[in-house]
Amino acid sequence: MTVLNLPSFDYKIKKEKDRLFIFDIIRKRYIALTPEEWVRQHFVSYLISYKGYPLGLIGNEISLRLNGQNRRCDTVIYDIYGSPLMIIEYKAPHITLNQEVFDQVIRYNIALKVKYLVVSNGINHYCCVMDYDDMCPHFLKEIPDYNEL
Repeated sequence: MTVLNLPSFDYKIKKEKDRLFIFDIIRKRYIALTPEEWVRQHFVSYLISYKGYPLGLIGNEISLRLNGQNRRCDTVIYDIYGSPLMIIEYKAPHITLNQEVFDQVIRYNIALKVKYLVVSNGINHYCCVMDYDDMCPHFLKEIPDYNEL
């Protein structure tokens, strides 16, 4: 797998019938190891180990209904009351984080109305805070610690 611009962590990988799977500590099961899943597992580990995000307030593959269609957010971070606080969208390392990627996370935010939006391909990471008065995202220099949200 690609070396990412995220700290390494003690991941668990298993092989079944020529397919690799990685253990997801959030969903507590093995998930097919795709390039996007590689990014997700590194990013979630980074949030927990380096940014103080509580394991119990992170959800992976969260379903939502948008314009009559079922969609899935890659990761949602919740506040202590269980309200969505941040949406994170992951792409494989070879995918460029362009306007189309940002539009995707912004569409998800129509349903969730979170304060923070994040996109990452494991190499580049962008975080913005939503200003609902101006209806405009403001980019931050880094991913905030959980206690700063």
